Amino acid sequence: MQNKGLVRIFAVLFGLVCIYQLSYTYMAYTKEKEAEAYAQQKYAETVEDYSKLRETAERNYLDSIGKEEIFAGITYNDAKDKELNKGLDLKGGINVILQISVRDILSGLANKSKDPSFNQALIATDEVQKNSQNNYIDDFFTEFEKIPDAKLASPDIFANKNLSDDITYDMTNEQVRPILKRKIDESVASAFEVLRKRIDKFGVTQPNIQRLGESGRILVELPGAKDIERVRSLVTSTAQLEFWDVETSQELGGFINAANLLLKQELEGQKEPKEKVENEVAENTEKVVDSAQIDSTTTADTAIEDLLEDAEDSSEVETQVNPINDLISFPLVPGALFSANVKDTAQLGQFFRRSDIRALLPQSIRHTKFAWSKGKKDAEIVDFYALRGNRDNDPELSGGVITDASQTFDQSNNVVVSMQMDGKGAKKWEEMTDRAYNQRSQIAIVLDNIVYSAPGVTKGKITGGRSEISGDFTIEEGKDLANVLRAGKLPASADIIQAEVVGPSLGQESINSGVMSFAIALVLILIWMIFYYGKAGAFADVALVVNILFIFGVLAGLKAVLTLPGIAGIVLTIGMSVDANVLIFERIREELAKGKSQADAIKDGFNNALSSILDANITTGLTGIILLVIGTGPIKGFATTLLIGILTSLFTAIFVTRLFIDGYGKNGKELAFSTGVTKNLFKNVNIDFLKKRKVAYVISGIIIIAGLSSLFTQGLDYGVDFVGGRTYTVRFAKDVVPTVIEKDLVATFESAQAKTLGANNQLKITTKYKVDETGEEIDTEISNKLYTSLKPHLPEGLTYDEFANGSKDKQVGIMSSMKVGPTIADDIKQAAFWSVLGSLIVVFLYILLRFRRWQFSLGAVTAVFHDVLVVLGVFSLTYKFMPFNMEIDQAFIAAILTVIGYSLNDTVVVFDRIREFFNEYTGRPLDKNVNGALNSTLSRTLNTSLTTLLVLIAIFIFAVPLRGFMFSLIIGVVIGTYSSLFIATPIMFDTVKKVGLKTKKKEEEVEN
Repeated sequence: MQNKGLVRIFAVLFGLVCIYQLSYTYMAYTKEKEAEAYAQQKYAETVEDYSKLRETAERNYLDSIGKEEIFAGITYNDAKDKELNKGLDLKGGINVILQISVRDILSGLANKSKDPSFNQALIATDEVQKNSQNNYIDDFFTEFEKIPDAKLASPDIFANKNLSDDITYDMTNEQVRPILKRKIDESVASAFEVLRKRIDKFGVTQPNIQRLGESGRILVELPGAKDIERVRSLVTSTAQLEFWDVETSQELGGFINAANLLLKQELEGQKEPKEKVENEVAENTEKVVDSAQIDSTTTADTAIEDLLEDAEDSSEVETQVNPINDLISFPLVPGALFSANVKDTAQLGQFFRRSDIRALLPQSIRHTKFAWSKGKKDAEIVDFYALRGNRDNDPELSGGVITDASQTFDQSNNVVVSMQMDGKGAKKWEEMTDRAYNQRSQIAIVLDNIVYSAPGVTKGKITGGRSEISGDFTIEEGKDLANVLRAGKLPASADIIQAEVVGPSLGQESINSGVMSFAIALVLILIWMIFYYGKAGAFADVALVVNILFIFGVLAGLKAVLTLPGIAGIVLTIGMSVDANVLIFERIREELAKGKSQADAIKDGFNNALSSILDANITTGLTGIILLVIGTGPIKGFATTLLIGILTSLFTAIFVTRLFIDGYGKNGKELAFSTGVTKNLFKNVNIDFLKKRKVAYVISGIIIIAGLSSLFTQGLDYGVDFVGGRTYTVRFAKDVVPTVIEKDLVATFESAQAKTLGANNQLKITTKYKVDETGEEIDTEISNKLYTSLKPHLPEGLTYDEFANGSKDKQVGIMSSMKVGPTIADDIKQAAFWSVLGSLIVVFLYILLRFRRWQFSLGAVTAVFHDVLVVLGVFSLTYKFMPFNMEIDQAFIAAILTVIGYSLNDTVVVFDRIREFFNEYTGRPLDKNVNGALNSTLSRTLNTSLTTLLVLIAIFIFAVPLRGFMFSLIIGVVIGTYSSLFIATPIMFDTVKKVGLKTKKKEEEVEN
């Protein structure tokens, strides 16, 4: 090897850089351990809510020492910023994919147009999108074109004042399309920036937010986030801040009584004459609530959506004497129309949404807007406000005028949000407060259709544009609201179409299982290499340890995220990196057997093995790149570590191992590349593999036919990734029977599955209940139903909050959850299909380019296709009775692509040796060359397969959440080894035999 000194210097410097990068992780870890010990000492387990108190204490401790120097000017904050990132499955937290509503953006660009063509196209697009793989805007254009004479540039649609600089009425639809696409892209980019600003202030370390293509989707990852409801509110809140005059018309009392009478008559099945209704209304008009002045209002915790949104009346009215009056009471808060119990707000909301009841509003207040209050925490009563509306239902002043907002305290030390308006807003605010002062009325401060406060004005008009929002906030709620207002509102609603929540307790267990599997696998390989290759194996072990240092150092330096599948990728890389050393050592043994000196044998062994090593790693790397491109979250982590591992293992195997071997032998020391037990192992093996190929064809045919039959009859166990739905990991205090639990769940959800996940007291529960519906209220409804269904199996006294957010000791309840909408599930399914197909095409082309014969490509791709079908067949045949999760999800697709890479790795090494035999023994019969090549690589093939299997089995045993993933890889390695010997090579042999084989001489003539 040339330039040994340069390689040695580079390896040492690279190792030092990696140690330096990892030192930040060590420093951050030691300080966090100090904080944990401090919190445990401060709050004993006997204290109520000790877990939350400890979390707060830990956070405060770390905040207090954040800027203190640890070593050489490095503070904890510096170390935390540069530590090795851990993914959600190791640290806990939330991962969501948001869909910015392109429909809302289009509606906004069209100024909420009432044009029939426009709205018809929107409705049709909504329907098409349920099963479409296209972007919303493309489907909208398609549906719009179906409407005769429909024109995008109509003054009633997009040729309006707001878009007058971009779209004119004489433009064609083709000219308008790119402009709308650009406007939508700008709106999504704006939403991205708003979310980024919000998340930057949220307070978690190493948040990740990124746009996903041009689909209007945004990925948000917040490792370590524990308050999931707070995160959900932060990322989905549109922050539609509005200021409304509170309606105080005396006629509202008459309207309430008229509405009550109409419903009463409806329930009694009679229709009184119109005159009688009007008389009864007149008699009760004086029962109007007299509004008084206050500076702030008390409100309720449950947020009820705007009562005037268009919605279908789908619930039946309960039979009451007075349907409205029996549910309401005089308000405790001046300015409110009435008060009601939280449980009755949905029913009252349905009443006031009805068009026939709205029609009872007198003409002078026909455009009144109704809204509920937010309210005090844990309050059971909410207040109902009538807001002075207009024909367009627009507020007199909106949140767009806010230039700054901050969380502060009022004179009573209550948390409030202080706001500053721009000049235009300040002028309008002065007018509104002056009017409220003179009319002795209130101004409602409304956020996302909820009245947060409705202060009166007691000291005259307010100048300067300063105002406050009060609403019984916690400090964190106040900070979040100020953050949202300061960052700005989302240009459109954001729906969570995929969400994954992992509790910190489950994350720690994942770390423990990952470290255990890593340690066991490493020890097994280190022992095996020494057992098989003696001192040379020890040198390979040192190179392997250096390789691990390089992998973790590069991950830390690149700020890549380490996930549980990422740890699996590293452990798998360890197994595969051994392959390079095995190839080298086997070639050296062959050269020594030819009688060459040790120095020449080492030199030729490294040179001859290089081609196979490169081919094998490139093919595996190609599948890793495909995984990196199509994968998200943990799968991307797996691909990242796999690719880094391939590069570092190439360097350590080819250069670092060589340094040790050359250094040992430079003084004439003899180095045996075997031990007494393995010295003659596989020597003079002469198996006629080709003679057995027809038997192998039959065996493979039977396995594949059985697998296909199962696939077509009972199919596969598709996870929520592919079909949509919600899945929960739930832990119980004692062992449970999945079938018993499943019966209770089906009674509640109609469709549900329960499977043991790891220990017998932990289940993976999946349901498609309301899979098409999104929103916080739906998520809460389902988790409530889940709690109710499982309550007989949970510890007595466990509350819903403890179940949903983790019990006091975090050992019972929902440990993690995941939601995937049907639209993104379709997209994942499509991406999975194309990734597998793409990998097969890429591999076919690479092998064709590398070996110059299509027969080699055909043999390799046939073997890969064979391996994929076998793995799918095994999963289909066994998923119903295997004691671990065997769902087909994104992780399974990663496993399939890894199987493809491994199978190719094995096949390419065999093909490389066959090509070598073709060129070396030109006069020998074809079958003898092929059999000779297979026998000469048998030691390497079995050695590599065995070491890889040792690794996979270790992960399978200790990393419980990855058992299905590992099982597919174990099957893949076994079948991949088999197919490289009995499928790929025989297919190549049979096709070459039919078309004839060029001699080396003819081949050279063709190449020249």
